Amino acid sequence: MIRLLLAALVALAPVAAVAQTGTQDRRPSHCVAIADAAPGLDYTRTAGGPERLWRAATQPSHREPLPDHTVRLHFVAHASFLIRTPGGLTAVTDYTGFIGNTELIPDVVTMNHAHSTHWTPDPDPAIPHVLRGWGEEFGAGIEHHLDLDEMLVRNVSTDIRGGFNASDEPKGNSIFVFEVAGLCIGHLGHLHHIPTDEQFAALGRLDVVMAPVDGGYTMSLDDMIATLKRLRSSVVLPMHWFSGSSLGRFRAGMSDDFAIVDANGPYYDVSLRTLPDRPTVVFLQPALLRD
Repeated sequence: MIRLLLAALVALAPVAAVAQTGTQDRRPSHCVAIADAAPGLDYTRTAGGPERLWRAATQPSHREPLPDHTVRLHFVAHASFLIRTPGGLTAVTDYTGFIGNTELIPDVVTMNHAHSTHWTPDPDPAIPHVLRGWGEEFGAGIEHHLDLDEMLVRNVSTDIRGGFNASDEPKGNSIFVFEVAGLCIGHLGHLHHIPTDEQFAALGRLDVVMAPVDGGYTMSLDDMIATLKRLRSSVVLPMHWFSGSSLGRFRAGMSDDFAIVDANGPYYDVSLRTLPDRPTVVFLQPALLRD
């Protein structure tokens, strides 16, 4: 029933291939709409089987055409992922200016400025859409609602908390949400605190979430695990780790409620049809892009 409702909402959503700055004539977020329509409901999907999770890791390069309704998530480095749609749109998260030895120009890049490894002051001017996760005025935050027809990109602002000689900055980080192929894909950026109830509500349902698991530069592993268990996404992709120690502690903390899969490769293909029936952590190995 929920899948039918989701399909109907996607089918009825108006088409607009421009960035929206106001609230009128916006295509609504189906991720928030479904979450609001059925609060507390567990979403049931057809099980893809564990083998579906790592099959993509042995496929050819990032330029290979994708099956219909399938999204590819390639772990480039640190907190950067390449997101590819079935129609060929590309987005790079926490873009630093370098994604590998490739001529690929992403359609969209998102950035966060808690540290220089999450942004660049000089993005390639050929990139059509550069979305900064902070506002022009300190503490003001920013709102994005970029509608590219096949992909909707929006954000939820969170606070940057001082440390390592840095200062606090309200609304200095953004959790970016990519709505594509009926999926709701979230990137937590440089998240420093457990989101508030209002922020969780604004995020809505996240089928896939990319989460920093360093355990210190962003937030403690206990707080990150609590955040992920509340989100209860079908797929968690760990990122922003610096040692096997933090990965091991994160694995141990998640293994009671989540299945654990080692993909042994840099990317993962996902669709609504192949989402696992049990929440699953998929460990990817980062790799820069190469043509």
